[in-house]
Amino acid sequence: MRFGKGCVIGTGMMGPGIALTLALGGVQTTLLSRTPAGAERGVAEARRLGRVLVEQELAAALDLDIAGSTDFEYSIGQADIVIESGPEEMGWKQELFARMDRVARADAVLASNTSGLSVTAIAAECARPEQVLATHFWNPPHLVPLVEIIQGRATSPAAAAAVRELLTACGKTPVVVKLDRPGQLGNRLQMALVREAANIVAEGIADAEAVDSVVKNGLGIRMPAYGIFEHMDVAGLDLALRVMEHVTPDLYNEGRAPEFLRELVREGKLGAKTGRGFYDWGIKSADAVRAERDAFLVEVLRYRRRRSE
Repeated sequence: MRFGKGCVIGTGMMGPGIALTLALGGVQTTLLSRTPAGAERGVAEARRLGRVLVEQELAAALDLDIAGSTDFEYSIGQADIVIESGPEEMGWKQELFARMDRVARADAVLASNTSGLSVTAIAAECARPEQVLATHFWNPPHLVPLVEIIQGRATSPAAAAAVRELLTACGKTPVVVKLDRPGQLGNRLQMALVREAANIVAEGIADAEAVDSVVKNGLGIRMPAYGIFEHMDVAGLDLALRVMEHVTPDLYNEGRAPEFLRELVREGKLGAKTGRGFYDWGIKSADAVRAERDAFLVEVLRYRRRRSE
């Protein structure tokens, strides 16, 4: 399966970075938006992100084949792969995929950038569910190597393998997730950690700043060096078993989000966008946090490039 032309739907937080990824792999890419202004803005952002990669010596000089469009039927109909990066709303995605299914080529792959919705359900109204899958890019998509490829119940393994080959050629590190489960793979791991972190704060074991410090300066900073199972094997599975049996009974395991988190949401404390969450965002800057995140990721990627040379 050859992917010469691609289409990315959505020009918000994820779409431009995804379009850049395809273009870096030599795919002629269209960024589809509802408005000309949105399409123009999305292409400009994709090119800006490309310049960032060049400036940080993470990519060579770029000649990106990215264009904007508002023509749904043409943009979808000419693409070998379509990646949707719209709202995380099941009804919206089902309607969109049904529309795409009617105008896309029979051999085209239709993908969703969903971070946790069922790709099987998203494809429910499609006549070619074997060609539908999820490609979950992690934010920021131009810097994070991982892309999860999630197979729905009817997804063809050949389609998943072809997309994996494409994303590898685009410089990503794709992982195929074989079962369509809530949260996919990465977010299942992340939610287990988030759930316990919220519970630790709720029980008064430590405050949010202490929890974040443990993650940033302890377990989080070493995870790029080795994964969970590599760590367990190196430490010894006998030790891992003893620690797990001692700690697991005391972990939060209620099958729902901790009440403490629900209370914050009920009180309108939604985080940076409302000025208050676990932190006071009148003092702390969300833009500064994102800038620090991106700078750290750039250094990690540079280190990896040096190691591979």
